[in-house]
Amino acid sequence: MTDIALINAAAARLAGHARKTPLLNAPLLDAVAGRRIFVKAECLQLTGSFKFRGGWSAISALAPDDRGKGVMAYSSGNHAQGVALAARRHGIPAVILMPSDAPQVKIANTRAYGAEVILYDRATEDRDALGARLTAERGLTLIKPFDDRQVIAGQGTIGLEIAEQASTLGLSETTVITCCGGGGLSAGIALALEDRAPGMMVRTAEPAGFDDVARSLASGRIERNARTTGSLCDAILTPAPGNLTFPILKRLCGPGLVATDDEALRAMMLAFTHLRIVLEPGGAIALAAALFRDDLPDTVICTASGGNVDPSTFRMALDRHAT
Repeated sequence: MTDIALINAAAARLAGHARKTPLLNAPLLDAVAGRRIFVKAECLQLTGSFKFRGGWSAISALAPDDRGKGVMAYSSGNHAQGVALAARRHGIPAVILMPSDAPQVKIANTRAYGAEVILYDRATEDRDALGARLTAERGLTLIKPFDDRQVIAGQGTIGLEIAEQASTLGLSETTVITCCGGGGLSAGIALALEDRAPGMMVRTAEPAGFDDVARSLASGRIERNARTTGSLCDAILTPAPGNLTFPILKRLCGPGLVATDDEALRAMMLAFTHLRIVLEPGGAIALAAALFRDDLPDTVICTASGGNVDPSTFRMALDRHAT
């Protein structure tokens, strides 16, 4: 079971390797939302997303003999890049299974970090079965994108930083909105805040039509998405919350939030205009919820979880919502 001790240990292993990302605020962005919004800019993390934390945490926790044989991951791009760079810095091989429709910038970057990339069709092929076969054939250790205790612990270090940074601002009781796919980021942050800032409540944010976590939280059991493609928020399209993450989310999180792709694009434009940061749609979904949902307090914190966006998608966000 992932707990605060694992998160603290992950933080110690990450020290000197991951960036402590800023908590940003802009008065003009607050004016758009009608509330104060603080943005935890994990788009400025190594590899352009929070996933480096979980990748480093999981790889650095392996026994030396297992680590030396190399690692395997499957991802649409951010976990892929995080694991690839963490593996490279540990001097071990990495094989990454990526959907063929992943953004080209993510595929190219994963290869540039030194990983072997194998593409598959996510609409017709079973990612888990392909990953299991490759790990068995090559003797690799699978680093799951969210349903892994050490990955959750690595992502939980963001919660430690949020608690510390919010404390300096005098914030002890507020809502923390997290971009959510399988729930590793949300579960890790929720566990960290339970210990360091128990007055804060995590609420997940997902794209409309792919709100499996929100529906699962509402029903009390794991619900699945009917589709795994069809949203610009590729980074957070997962079939269902994880078996490890969902019990944590169910215990610690409030009702899930949902935003549309168009709201994510508008949030990307506003983040660039007022904070001067670049987000991808999936990395902007928590900000979109913070900006455009009504049932939130006067001050919120949200994660900007990734900025690995194709130029064409970023141009679309700027052009469609130019002010």
